Amino acid sequence: MRWFFAFFFVSGFCSLLYEIVWLRLSMAQFGVTTALVSIVLSMFMAGLGLGSWGSGLLIRRYGDRINFSALRLYAVTELLIGISALMVPLQLAWGRTLLEHFSLSSSLAYYLASGAWIAITLVPWCACMGATIPVAMLAIRQSYRDESPRSFSYLYLANVFGAVVGATVPLLIIELLGFHGTLKVGAVLNGALAVTALALASKQAPVIVSAPASKSARMESVPPTRPSSRSNTILLLLFATGLTSMGIEVVWIRQFTPYLGTVVYAFALILSLYLAATFVGSRIYRRWSQNHRFESPLIWLLLGVSVLLPLVVADPNVQYRPRFINHTLFHLLCFTLGIGPFSAILGFVTPMLVDRWSGGDPDRAGRAYAVNVVGCIVGPLISGFLLLPLLSERWVLFVFALPWLALGLLPRWSTAGAPVALPAMSRRAAYAAGLLVLVLAFTARGYEEQYVPREVLRDNTATIVATGSGMMKRLMVNGVGITFLTPITKMMAHMPLAFLEHPPQSALVVCFGMGTTYRSLLSWNIPATAVELVPSVPRVFGYYHSDGPELLRSPLSHVVIDDGRRYLERTSQQYDVVTLDPPPPVEAAGSSMLYSKEFYATVKQRLRTGGILQQWLPSGDAVVQTAVARALKESFPYIRVFGSLEGWGYHFLASEQPIPDRTPAELAQRMPASAVKDLVEWGPQSTPEGEFAIVLGREIPLDRLIAEAPGAPALQDDRPENEYYLLRRSLPKAWRHFVWQRAETSQAPTSSAAVY
Repeated sequence: MRWFFAFFFVSGFCSLLYEIVWLRLSMAQFGVTTALVSIVLSMFMAGLGLGSWGSGLLIRRYGDRINFSALRLYAVTELLIGISALMVPLQLAWGRTLLEHFSLSSSLAYYLASGAWIAITLVPWCACMGATIPVAMLAIRQSYRDESPRSFSYLYLANVFGAVVGATVPLLIIELLGFHGTLKVGAVLNGALAVTALALASKQAPVIVSAPASKSARMESVPPTRPSSRSNTILLLLFATGLTSMGIEVVWIRQFTPYLGTVVYAFALILSLYLAATFVGSRIYRRWSQNHRFESPLIWLLLGVSVLLPLVVADPNVQYRPRFINHTLFHLLCFTLGIGPFSAILGFVTPMLVDRWSGGDPDRAGRAYAVNVVGCIVGPLISGFLLLPLLSERWVLFVFALPWLALGLLPRWSTAGAPVALPAMSRRAAYAAGLLVLVLAFTARGYEEQYVPREVLRDNTATIVATGSGMMKRLMVNGVGITFLTPITKMMAHMPLAFLEHPPQSALVVCFGMGTTYRSLLSWNIPATAVELVPSVPRVFGYYHSDGPELLRSPLSHVVIDDGRRYLERTSQQYDVVTLDPPPPVEAAGSSMLYSKEFYATVKQRLRTGGILQQWLPSGDAVVQTAVARALKESFPYIRVFGSLEGWGYHFLASEQPIPDRTPAELAQRMPASAVKDLVEWGPQSTPEGEFAIVLGREIPLDRLIAEAPGAPALQDDRPENEYYLLRRSLPKAWRHFVWQRAETSQAPTSSAAVY
């Protein structure tokens, strides 16, 4: 049995590794949008559910005819999963190439086409992952019948334990080897599982199989550990636990992002806490189930209350950290208290329900797990697309908690079957839980309530808070400060337009923000397009600029709600200027896809002859600055770099034609009167010549930025240096250079001289 634990530990690790990498590769191929992310995760989960259900069904029909060790079947599934690590990237790339041959101008058509291809790519491979548990349960039933009735919970425990490690360690591997290299590590691990399982199977005694029994006889052979009268209730509960768990994870992201940030390590922390607590709950269930058969209805009441605990830890008053407590430890403690109880209870009840329904039967376990997976698919859709656009995070949690609170107070719905009254202790606990719920309902505050004045908008992507007054206005997305009123954002538009050799005909800004750069583009009286990922962001344009609503109604204005990279790949429009202002921080998850060589290759196709790309880089360590500078240098022949008006961040101007060397006066002369008025609106100088003089006086050679970390490779989709930084900021300098040299060597087309 220890071998099975080891198998499913590694399998759980690999499944999280694949999910992380495949999601990122899909985003690079088809866009960074909420709908796309939902499609990928849904197809991943759908494959798991389909494989679990389908393999269980096949075992029910043909399991009695198998006269060899089921470990051989398990080895085949692990081998196929290992092959998927190599095939999925190729299939995703084929899908993108295929879609490029079709004119899919509408977002709906593109989502349908890309979603269909993602389903074709992921579902079969993920079905192999889902099939592993029923197949392993069959192997356990063949050799360890005493363990069979609780075999699902045993494998589930090992799988979750592996997933805990898989939520964090792959991030370190990605930093060292890139996404494709990380997939190769997963392929090797799955291959090792296949070889080991085959070796163990070869040492087992032959399986003796009698004549196929009738269905009734087979069912009678299953240990009677489940109450058949409540079978449908168990399946309904499994669906509800999956729906609740994944539904409130969407809420957690919005609640905790203001405190944890938007880097990949923040999301990994939430996932790790969730999985670690789930493992603890599963371990408790394994021990509890040795001496107990039926749970107390109180567990459902506790589950409902635990859904509401994030309201406490996400309250701005609670997040006011005492000075004597370490920042990281404080957040870790808070989020453990907020996420841990729910996850632990979930880790207890999920294997309990599956064990009770299946009794060790692989077919029934497969169906039960598939029902749970369906709930996991439906939960985020209900939460993200139905509830959160209408309700605050607080009330969405109450919606998810209410059924469990009711179930705990109505024992007749217990899976034990017989309607019983709550014991005195349980009644007191129920009253205390009800009081706690009322207190939370009227005292808990959302993070947005700390901002006055404020305007709050919610959609299926994020929660937007527009706050502040005068020049102190701010834009918050999921509680993270995105931008503020600054003349830097005006220069992002005016400087590249003034450097053009010919009068501009059109311009594009990627990332709308407060709309300042977009407003500056329109001041040139040319058609301007803005691409914004979050639908609610352009709706607060008027909060920051009084003329915002009028500008949006202008015939020259065109706002597109889409991923900027995906829009550039799908459109056929040509622009004189494309200006980029990716959301901060520069380490934000997914931001590298607006700094990579692959993205710049797409931008070049959308620039007219002599067109200019303006890339804003607000901050970053030496490696990030070098990686972005090198990516631009390897993409464009002509690049100029300028420090900003306020002395922080860099404006990169890149073109395939020489960028002229103009004086501040010459740049100012090329501007229409409306653009001049816009540029000097906030200073710091009263004339455009003075504004340009500051920026031109801060020009630096591109090679100076590259020399700050000469070994760092160019930023690419496969090597997002800005997002994955933990090891390089912790490891010795010599080790960092060793890693960079390996990365550059792997990219060299011919000889080692290309490395230098």
